Amino acid sequence: MRILFISVLVITATCNLSLAQSKIENELLEVHFPTDKQYLWEYKIKQNGALLQIKPPTFEIDGNSIICSVEKFNMLSEPKLFNNGSSEYVFQGKIKSVPEIELKLLFRISQDNAVLRFKYVLSGNGKHLLTKSMGNDNIVYLSTSIASFKQIKEVQFANYDEKFHSYILKEQLIEDRFFENNHSVMGPMLVFGNNDHSFLMAYEHGSQYGNEFLHFNLSKNRTIDISAVKGNYLNNQSISKGNEYETVWFEIAGVKGDEELLATQYRMFMLKYISQNLESRQPYIFYNTWGRQERVKWAGNAYLSSMNLKQTLEEIEQAHKMGIDVYVLDAGWFLKTGDWTVNTSEKFFPDTLKQAVGLIKKYNMKLGLWFNPTMAALSSKMLERNKNYRTSIDGNQSAPDKVWETEESVPLCLVSQYWKDYSDVLIQLVKEYGVTYFKWDAIWQGDCDAAGHDHGTTENSVQERRDNNAYLQPIYMSKIIDKVCKACPDAIFDFDITEDGRSVGLAFLSSGKYFAINNGPYFHNYDISQPWESPLANRNSNIFVNPGPARGWFTRQILTYDKWIPSVLFLTHYQPDEPRNSQIINIASLILGQNGIWGEILKTSPQGTLLFGDILSRYKQISSDISLASPICYGVPGESIEIHEKINLVTGKGAVVIFGNGKREINYITKSKVNKTIWYNDGVSVSFDEKGRAVIKASFAETSSKIIFFGVE
Repeated sequence: MRILFISVLVITATCNLSLAQSKIENELLEVHFPTDKQYLWEYKIKQNGALLQIKPPTFEIDGNSIICSVEKFNMLSEPKLFNNGSSEYVFQGKIKSVPEIELKLLFRISQDNAVLRFKYVLSGNGKHLLTKSMGNDNIVYLSTSIASFKQIKEVQFANYDEKFHSYILKEQLIEDRFFENNHSVMGPMLVFGNNDHSFLMAYEHGSQYGNEFLHFNLSKNRTIDISAVKGNYLNNQSISKGNEYETVWFEIAGVKGDEELLATQYRMFMLKYISQNLESRQPYIFYNTWGRQERVKWAGNAYLSSMNLKQTLEEIEQAHKMGIDVYVLDAGWFLKTGDWTVNTSEKFFPDTLKQAVGLIKKYNMKLGLWFNPTMAALSSKMLERNKNYRTSIDGNQSAPDKVWETEESVPLCLVSQYWKDYSDVLIQLVKEYGVTYFKWDAIWQGDCDAAGHDHGTTENSVQERRDNNAYLQPIYMSKIIDKVCKACPDAIFDFDITEDGRSVGLAFLSSGKYFAINNGPYFHNYDISQPWESPLANRNSNIFVNPGPARGWFTRQILTYDKWIPSVLFLTHYQPDEPRNSQIINIASLILGQNGIWGEILKTSPQGTLLFGDILSRYKQISSDISLASPICYGVPGESIEIHEKINLVTGKGAVVIFGNGKREINYITKSKVNKTIWYNDGVSVSFDEKGRAVIKASFAETSSKIIFFGVE
């Protein structure tokens, strides 16, 4: 394995390194600082020399648009190596037209991947201000020409589709008419290529599609730039030591080859290199109690009536038998929000979860807990300490409200110094109970415009404070996670994005993962009831909660993300309910990487329990291979034939999953060479062709699924 290096000349003993050859490289790419000063730096594909030349960023400073050209960069220190195998290089130089301000440029690069992360930092003496002379954000973060590329595509990661009641991935071709009319698109990714090579550019932020904070501008001369739209900074924001302006992270990647090869590089980056919180990438099997709690509610009881020690201990035993790795207590385990202490009353956990924690340790499982990070109970110590950070909109604070049958609470602003206090509470839970999984829920974007937090003062308008709050929200969420993970490297954070209006994008994935779907669409999504109402006597407002194939037709729709972002980062839930055929369909869906189980596991029969335990134990032998494998798909959910091939090209290990509707015969030949140690369920035969590919014949007596594992004992 090659070692990353940068060619430099050491000129001082304090590691103030001047760029000599001005080159950063790994096995696939090089970064140069060109002599042509209209460009700040350039990305070069090593295999064929194809270049993307990046112009300097432009900031409005003191009412003037300043091109941040730098005469000479110095490398501030030796490269820093992170636990995920990536290295960070930091350069700094004085801006030519305003030498009192320095531009810092950070690169992160890994040994064997084409994706380059970078960001800019402005620092100064406090005499200069970021301004908005026309009332709007005025930053162009980067700009490059793509005149030589004709195949251009926008990749949307945060388009909310009410048909599925879920965020979905959408790819949109960008035609000449968009350039001819100086159109803009949100992205957060653009992909462009020709017959020889392909590139992508992306930014790491997060918001629902249409709620733009950054976007790509398309110009008639076929130049593209990434620029600020709203909320990226405050008018008259000081640029000073200790108050530097940091941009979000940006990404560029290039390969000699097509978009498929580029996507393979990118999803590997998302799996291994974008985050230092490596536990969030592991293909654990999760069980969340809310699926059981809502069924208890539908049966006429309270949501929290089954949140007790006896039920919990029995479920942990059952979860272990079924092959579940992470047991998650959803809403109701706590006495009050904000303080997040265990409810130790007799009906809940009088032993302070000691027995549950002991049982989880015995089975080498992980304990997870639900949180609404923005809420604090009226009598909580957290609210007492942070009362100045209550959220408000237009000067009005929210009325107290009960959080899932617990004490009335009020919201606190994450974009404030409250974030530190909340982080410390989570770290204490790790120390006291060994909690390593945190499910975050109900974090709405842009929920505060109060002055005096970290998103503006009375000198800024209400709208400016609200926009800055929304812009900073995913950044502060990552600050909390990264602080907790520094103290507890095994921690995993899941952000519930089952509803719209949440911060969805690449930023959160640099720290955690998404809780993507629990039940999917509601009756009101299909005009069957009023919003959040139900035509059913039990008041269940969800449609797809019954056994059978229909739930999977909807939950598997978001596997389209797997082209660019591994499915293991989009937790989606499947049900263990009988009959056996429904269980097979749910298991077959789960093992494609979505990895969630939801419902009443104590009602699973001994035969069903054995089925889950048997198949999931085999799955775990190759689950990492499935995570590493780029998807090969035939058909889409709901069609007569739907096939998923997930084979690790290095090991030949992985799976093929076939869904068939009705009685039929389905034949399939893998694209990849496979490991010949195999397992499959009923109605399947497998042979191998002369190139080592699997030739699969699957016989369906009814709508069902077939699972073929490669590389299992």
